[in-house]
Amino acid sequence: MSVRVVLADDQKLVRAGFRVLLENADDIEVVGEAANGAEAVELARSARPDVVLMDIRMPLLDGLQATRRIVADELLAGVRVVVLTTFELDEYVFEALRAGASGFLLKDIEPADLRQAVRVVAGGDALLSPAVTRTLIQEFVARPARQSVAPERLSALTDREREVMALVAEGLTNDEIGQRLFMSPATARTHVSRAMVKLGARDRAQLVVLAYQSGLVAGA
Repeated sequence: MSVRVVLADDQKLVRAGFRVLLENADDIEVVGEAANGAEAVELARSARPDVVLMDIRMPLLDGLQATRRIVADELLAGVRVVVLTTFELDEYVFEALRAGASGFLLKDIEPADLRQAVRVVAGGDALLSPAVTRTLIQEFVARPARQSVAPERLSALTDREREVMALVAEGLTNDEIGQRLFMSPATARTHVSRAMVKLGARDRAQLVVLAYQSGLVAGA
């Protein structure tokens, strides 16, 4: 079954380039292109893609607002948004994560990495490398406008799930969590998945943000 992708960028050549790169894979299908955020939201609703590759700077409705609308729509719970950016620590990347994006990709990404990234996000994981996770979240929690989450929200988690969630927030992979807690990567992934379900987190990226907003992990 193919991964369905919508491309949202105001530059036609950029969309065309991404389409060619993605459709070189037998398991990825581009089901629509949007030149602005409003079109991206409409395409998300009509085409129901697995992933939206979203540029931030677009006319009419920017990618940030479009991401918020997609994430807030309960009918689009299965749609993942990935932000396209030129710089790894772009100011808008922080806001996109806060808005509910599942991660970000640099526009100069290698073709094979682009295709794999789309598969990863469609599978429910986040596109945040451990090092970038740490940097992004440190910046995130330092911002005065950040919203807080009541610690009681974590009461549904077991002690082990809290422990695993804290390690996710530190940027550890499932393999690294397994090594730290003397469990298999598959078991670590199960704990992460259960924590996401209990907290209503769309993906790993949102779980990281919740860990900091609730005070489970303190910012640097």
